Amino acid sequence: MDPNPKNFPILSYVMSKLPSIAPKRATTTSEFDIEQPPLPPSASVSTSKEPHFELTEQMPHLTDSKVIASMRLAVADVAQTRSILQTLGERPDHESVDTAKAKIDEIEAKLANDLGQIGLSPRPAEVDSLQWRAQLSEKEEECREAAEKERQIYKAVVSLDEMHESYEKMLKEAEERLEKIYETAAAGDDSMEENPEVVEEVDEEVVRILQDPSRKGIERVNLSGRKLRFLPEAFGRLSRLVVLDLSNNQLEVIPDSIAGLENLEELNLSSNVLVSVADSIGLLLNLKILDVSGNKLTALPDSICHCRSLVEFDASFNKLTYLPTNIGYELVNLRRLSIHLNKIRSLPSSIGEMSSLRLLDVHFNELRGLPLAIGRLTNLEILNLSSNFSDLTELPDTLGDLTSLKELDLSNNQIHALPDTFGRLDNLTKLNLDQNPLVIPPTVVVNEGVEAVKFFMAKRWLDILEEEERKSMLEVQEQTQPSLLTRSTSWLNSVVSSVSGTVSGYLGSVSKSNVDPYLNQQL
Repeated sequence: MDPNPKNFPILSYVMSKLPSIAPKRATTTSEFDIEQPPLPPSASVSTSKEPHFELTEQMPHLTDSKVIASMRLAVADVAQTRSILQTLGERPDHESVDTAKAKIDEIEAKLANDLGQIGLSPRPAEVDSLQWRAQLSEKEEECREAAEKERQIYKAVVSLDEMHESYEKMLKEAEERLEKIYETAAAGDDSMEENPEVVEEVDEEVVRILQDPSRKGIERVNLSGRKLRFLPEAFGRLSRLVVLDLSNNQLEVIPDSIAGLENLEELNLSSNVLVSVADSIGLLLNLKILDVSGNKLTALPDSICHCRSLVEFDASFNKLTYLPTNIGYELVNLRRLSIHLNKIRSLPSSIGEMSSLRLLDVHFNELRGLPLAIGRLTNLEILNLSSNFSDLTELPDTLGDLTSLKELDLSNNQIHALPDTFGRLDNLTKLNLDQNPLVIPPTVVVNEGVEAVKFFMAKRWLDILEEEERKSMLEVQEQTQPSLLTRSTSWLNSVVSSVSGTVSGYLGSVSKSNVDPYLNQQL
């Protein structure tokens, strides 16, 4: 659970300087000094593979013992929390957390129902009221204990996720504190001065729009590239607005009043510094195109699932780690979904319900696989799964159900074999398998192009089916042969028995019959 050096470079460096929490390294003859990394091979015969921190070259004050000492104090809480998380293990995925929360709600609803039924239970005539109350209290307590026992496992999942969330927040805050400490040291100040309060000025164009007498009838507004830092709440009164472009600004938040734009169909929030999207966006029921790419989003609000008219959604170039669990069940009209360049580890199984989806772009993420439900996207034409690198190692057999697929990019992953059903992708015309350790199909086949790959995989699938059929036939024969033998043996026994009986009867009848007197005379 160490801080990621890419996300928290200064914090990672400082924690590596603390002897009690620094990562353990193999014992060597000479202790590695992070402030004085080993010389390159050209200058030294040493073959040490210790890491070389270039951060000290970019930020030379990090080698100052006073700066490091003040930074150490700022990461004490982080170090303590980190040790706890190392014991707890990995963070549960978002879908598991949502499922746990739903289960808790179900248990609580059932408990409330059970308690209500107990309270309404009629008192038997032979039981007095005080004794009956005692019995009801005992039953209620048993119900609560049973519900709490059932809740524990789900509460543990939610609690673990909350701890990880708190840790991530703590890391972010610690990194920001360390940056301020370093900036103070670089400026030569002994103390951190509070930033003076900045009075935000409303952009002239925004003022003009809001003061326009006919503003309520405005349908299109373009405020792109105006360095806006905030949007007035009054903007939500432009109820006739159909298109709103706020791209390429410095917006950190979008006001909740945006819910007032009831006729809005296109909203462009790309290339800002948004860290979250207002929950009220779920009230934009006519929204068809939403672009929140190029921001600092770590999560999307669950309410975004209520924008059921969405046709295009772009959330690329953010820091998303998951998608809302129910996004597929709600956004059934979505045709294009772009979520590339994020940190998404898994797609929710509900994505298989996006029956209208034509394009799905998930490249440059941390995908560890695809849900089996991916095969339900029978209208999908373009699928980009490239550059998930070491995380993506295999694909489900349901990939072969994407019968409308025309373009597939699987480059820069760790896929060793294509699914056996791959040959069923009859409409596939573009295929990129570069930078994969593929064994099936072999490189020779891959180099011949998409048609050769499809033919190879189709023939392989046919061979597999034939082999399975042959095994099935053998199993049937093995099961049938004993029964035939049994029936044959039984038939033979009955025949022999019948013949034996007939012969015996015949012989018996001959022996018991009168001897021909003529034969006796001859003898």
